[in-house]
Amino acid sequence: MVERLRQAIRDVPDFPKEGIIFKDITPILGDGELFRGSIDLLCEMAAGQKVDKIVGIDARGFIFGAAVADRLGVGFVPVRKRGKLPWKCREESYALEYGEAVVEVHEDAVSPGERVFLVDDLLATGGTAAASIKLLEALGADIVSIAFLVELEFLSGREKLLPHDVKSILTY
Repeated sequence: MVERLRQAIRDVPDFPKEGIIFKDITPILGDGELFRGSIDLLCEMAAGQKVDKIVGIDARGFIFGAAVADRLGVGFVPVRKRGKLPWKCREESYALEYGEAVVEVHEDAVSPGERVFLVDDLLATGGTAAASIKLLEALGADIVSIAFLVELEFLSGREKLLPHDVKSILTY
């Protein structure tokens, strides 16, 4: 399954700006068997760990995270870009490989001591995930593990997430 997932991801040069090669996961989403397989693999990464909630990062992390939460029978928490959540939020700014951004989470999204499994589609420089971890830990969450469909190892984003357990299905 891993090799089939790798073959399905397409490279899109110069997106979202010149010099970046975007890893497009939409062919996986469009193929029921591949999508199911990717969710199976993400669920395997959570196996054997007590998880209270799955946290998905805006926006493709929602797709994978919500499916994993459903399979595991636990709640789902969205970490969103600034201005998208309707209630009281905490926010954290971070640098992207091609700019800056801010993510938010509702103040009551997780309770102190809750064990969360963070899910996103891609680990690049690690800024978004690191900001999400700061938000969740400020709320008292215990980060069990962080899982990605794709990791761009050459950008060393994993280093920003240490000492947390980081897992990736595909690495480039």
